[in-house]
Amino acid sequence: MPQKPRSIRAFIGAKNFGLSRAFYQELGFVENSISHVMSYFSMGELGFYLQDAYVRDWIDNTMLFLEVEDVEAYYIELLTLNLPAKYEGSKLTPIRYENWGKECFLHDPSGVLWHFGQFNPRPEL
Repeated sequence: MPQKPRSIRAFIGAKNFGLSRAFYQELGFVENSISHVMSYFSMGELGFYLQDAYVRDWIDNTMLFLEVEDVEAYYIELLTLNLPAKYEGSKLTPIRYENWGKECFLHDPSGVLWHFGQFNPRPEL
């Protein structure tokens, strides 16, 4: 295919749009309001669309993977934010170590599951 993609952006829903907007801002994303029912949240060149829309089956099956350089340091930062105490429905799960790398998990206030992970280095050939 001759065209080169520039980005990929997921659409996620929110049970309580205002609460989810505050959650993602505190998580470090920058909000760009598109309309009263949709915002684009970015962190550097990465981003996603948050919608004021809630369909339980959709939200309960939404997962996003954000690759980070150092998952241990990222997990400590997440702990410091204390998001589960501030945002009902939010849940932080400790780091799991797998054969491919390691990851921790964060549910947003609506139930969207974020994976924050770090891949093992690839062996030199």
